[in-house]
Amino acid sequence: MAKPIPICTRGEAETVVQAKNTLTAWKEHLPPVYSTPSMIGMMEAAAYNALEPFCEGDEVSVGTAINIVHRAPALEGQTIKAEAVLESFDGRFYTFKASASNGTEVIGYGTIARAIVSKAKFEDKQRQKAAAAKKEEKYQPAPPTSTA
Repeated sequence: MAKPIPICTRGEAETVVQAKNTLTAWKEHLPPVYSTPSMIGMMEAAAYNALEPFCEGDEVSVGTAINIVHRAPALEGQTIKAEAVLESFDGRFYTFKASASNGTEVIGYGTIARAIVSKAKFEDKQRQKAAAAKKEEKYQPAPPTSTA
């Protein structure tokens, strides 16, 4: 079980916009501005960084919900700073107020939720689900064949 985490615990993450983080990298005809998924990734990293010092043993935090607005662009070469501040905890989920800025303005904001899990238990559960799905797939009746 993770150590108690105080409300207002804060995490940060920072990156410099590279060509691979732009819309143009995804589709050539789009403008060369920082992509929304990249921005959200930085906000997730900030929330992860806030929780990481409180995890014990094999605990890690995983994302569970995102509600983000992307309001302004960032250009290649600009530094993006993301911040996440713990707003609430409901016994299972940690909800963060998150934002990202490009050095001159806030480019995005919203909330991110995360949960702390045992990495070993999490991975074991995923393996069990995959095995069950594979077993179910194996026992599916074969589709009828046409004899035309």
